[in-house]
Amino acid sequence: MSNILTVTLNPALDLSTTVARVVPEDKLRCEVPVLEAGGGGINVARAIGAMGGRAHAFVAISGYHGQQFLDILRQEPLIPEVFHTHGETRQSLAVIDRESGAQFRFVMPGPSWSPEQAQDALDAIGRVTPQRGYVVLSGSQPPGVPLHFPTQLAAQMQDHSARLILDTSGKPLKALMNVGSARQHVLRLDGGESEELAGRSLPDHHAVADFAQELIARDVAEAVVLAMGPEGSIMVENGNRWHAKTVPVKVRSKVGAGDSFVGVFTWALSNGAAWEEALRYGVAAASSAVTSDGTELCNEAEVEDLARSAMLTRI
Repeated sequence: MSNILTVTLNPALDLSTTVARVVPEDKLRCEVPVLEAGGGGINVARAIGAMGGRAHAFVAISGYHGQQFLDILRQEPLIPEVFHTHGETRQSLAVIDRESGAQFRFVMPGPSWSPEQAQDALDAIGRVTPQRGYVVLSGSQPPGVPLHFPTQLAAQMQDHSARLILDTSGKPLKALMNVGSARQHVLRLDGGESEELAGRSLPDHHAVADFAQELIARDVAEAVVLAMGPEGSIMVENGNRWHAKTVPVKVRSKVGAGDSFVGVFTWALSNGAAWEEALRYGVAAASSAVTSDGTELCNEAEVEDLARSAMLTRI
């Protein structure tokens, strides 16, 4: 049995296409669309599958679009754990303007949940949580889900001796600052989120590492990873401050870089890698993902190659 479970509360049936040029009012004749099962936790599980792993993917679906989503998901390198909700699974639309190369992304909000549904989801996650394994909560929360859902999930992990890796944003991320009783094992956030959460500019590696250490001191997490785009990522854990960065790569699409990082970072930890080695693999996966087109994630051979040459330094 896999020792990794990913959690996607607000999946999306992703529709992507291209058009010659995006202009208002006109009918825009699009290319044949591609339909994919999307959502942070799903992409994390997909990245783990790209490395030869096989994660269980807990996903909340509903309605006709939810059934379409599940049909696609069953073809992916993961094991679905389905949680049925009310309403209709959301859709998202991505359109590339071929003239400019710009991508326009339209993301719907998803069905609203009641507090009772959120508790039912917590109970269902508990039933499939791997003992002494890893649980990854990634992506947005549906409307109505309590802001402290991640903290509730972290507390629940203690019953399974499992470790929670959290990749979130917005209001649920800010809510973590006020609760220190149930710590995430790992918290990951990007540069913009870091500065917003800190309430100040983080101009250099030392400032970023200092903020990560501050989050740990406030019992927000045991380890904190702060992504810095092409500058790699900084991780602080148990007093160690690491910076990892790959050689420069040609960027084709930034979609999926963060999910690839989280997936391969978790995959490495689950296989016994040291913290700094998992960080090295994570930045390699993110760099691999940005070299691919559209929504494609990381490539195993490329990840291994980038990880070998990645620069790892103490701060």
